Amino acid sequence: MIRHRVFIRFRPEVGGAEKAAIFAEISAMKERLPGFLAAHVGANVSPETGMDKGYAEGFIVDFASAKARDAYLDDPEHQKTGRKIVAAADGGVQGVFVYDLEIPD
Repeated sequence: MIRHRVFIRFRPEVGGAEKAAIFAEISAMKERLPGFLAAHVGANVSPETGMDKGYAEGFIVDFASAKARDAYLDDPEHQKTGRKIVAAADGGVQGVFVYDLEIPD
């Protein structure tokens, strides 16, 4: 399994409705992409103040395999949503942190 994690430093003027729409687009991909197992979206709730380095919101997607993750990355709807994320992030791509982790069976 691949756990794909994306953390975002949103620009201050990006409102809750815009964030919710982006997260809804990510979650909706589960319905049509094989191997897309689960999506978890929202704000960081860690009590460790400052440890998020400003990446206060984001999402985690679980994929059955690297192949399923790669199909998601190549998907036109994902790429469209990715452009929205970069546009909403503070500093563009500098405001997005992606980290994939392979989870052994």
